[in-house]
Amino acid sequence: MGSEDGSYRSSKNSKKPKYSRFTQQELPACKPILTPGLVIGILISLAIIFIPIGLLSFSASQNVVEVVDRYDEECVPATSSKLGFIQDAQTNKTCIRTLIVPKKMKHPIFVYYQLDNFYQNHRRYVKSRSDHQLWSPKNEYMTKLCEPEAVDSNNEPIVPCGLVAWSLFNDTYTFSRNDNSLTVNKKNIAWTSDRTKKFGANVYPKNFQSHGLIGGAKLNETIPLSEQEDLIVWMRTAALPSFRKLYGKIETDLEANDKITVVIENNYNTYAFDGRKKLVMSTVTWIGGKNDFLGRMYLTVGGASLFFALAFSLLYILKPRPLGDPTYLSWNRKPTL
Repeated sequence: MGSEDGSYRSSKNSKKPKYSRFTQQELPACKPILTPGLVIGILISLAIIFIPIGLLSFSASQNVVEVVDRYDEECVPATSSKLGFIQDAQTNKTCIRTLIVPKKMKHPIFVYYQLDNFYQNHRRYVKSRSDHQLWSPKNEYMTKLCEPEAVDSNNEPIVPCGLVAWSLFNDTYTFSRNDNSLTVNKKNIAWTSDRTKKFGANVYPKNFQSHGLIGGAKLNETIPLSEQEDLIVWMRTAALPSFRKLYGKIETDLEANDKITVVIENNYNTYAFDGRKKLVMSTVTWIGGKNDFLGRMYLTVGGASLFFALAFSLLYILKPRPLGDPTYLSWNRKPTL
C-alpha cells in the first residue's frame, strides 16, 4: 500500500504536461511542395501585382511639376569669401532669383528649402533638446540635455534650448509672379500632433539667440511655441543628410512659362561645412511629391518575377524532370498500427 500511495502522489504532483497534439507538436501544418507549376504561378502572380503598381506609381511621380534652384553659390559675390560674407553682419544678403514655371502647376504648390550635407541625425545634435521644456513653462529649467546651448551668460535658461533649436533655418523667401506679389501661406505647415502634443500653447521663447549665443533664426517672444510653425517643422529632425522642410504653400495656380521672382535673404551659414541650399517649388499627386524610386522598385521586382517565370517555363518545357510521387511523403502516409 505504501508503494502504491507513493506512486499515486508522485503522479499527482508531476509537472509533466498532459498529452495534447499541441504539446507534442502534432498539429497540422502547411508543408507546400514547390513544384515547377507552383513556382511559376507564384512568380507570374507577383508580376501581375507589382508591374501595374509600379507603372501607376511611376506615372504619378512623373506628373509632379517641380522647380529646383540652388542659390547658395549664386547669392555670394564672386569677389567675397563665402564664409566671411555670411558671417559679416554688415553685408547685404539680399539675393534675387528668377524661376520659370515649366508647365502648369495646380495649387496647392508646396515651397520647401532643401539642405544637403547637413547631418541632423548626428547623435549629439538629436539629443540636444528638452521636450519637457517645450511642453510646459514649469519645466523651463530642465536644460540638462541641451548642452552646450542650455543657459545664457547670466545662467538663465534658454527657451527653447539645445542645438536643434539654436540652428533654426533663417533664410527667407518673397515671391512675385510677373511683378505681382504671391502670398505664401505658412499656417498649418507643421504636423497637428506636434502643434498640440509637443509644443505648449503657454510656453514662450526666452533668452533665445541672445547674449552672444547666435545661431540661426530669432523667435518672437510674444508668440507661444505652438504657433511658431517654422520652429516646429525644423525640430522634427531629418534622418538623412539631404532633406527638405516645408516653408509654406502657394494657394494659386501657376501657368506654364510664368516668371517667378524670388527675393532671398541669404542668412543661413552652410558654407562652414560645405553644405548646399536649394529652393524647391513642387506640386503633389496621390503618391505625394516627386519620387521615382518607389515606382522603379515595383517595376524591377515585377519585371524580375516575370523574367524568371518565363525562364522556368521554357526550362520546364525543354528539359522536364520527373517528379516524385508526393503520396510517399511521411506526412501523407497513414500511420501503421
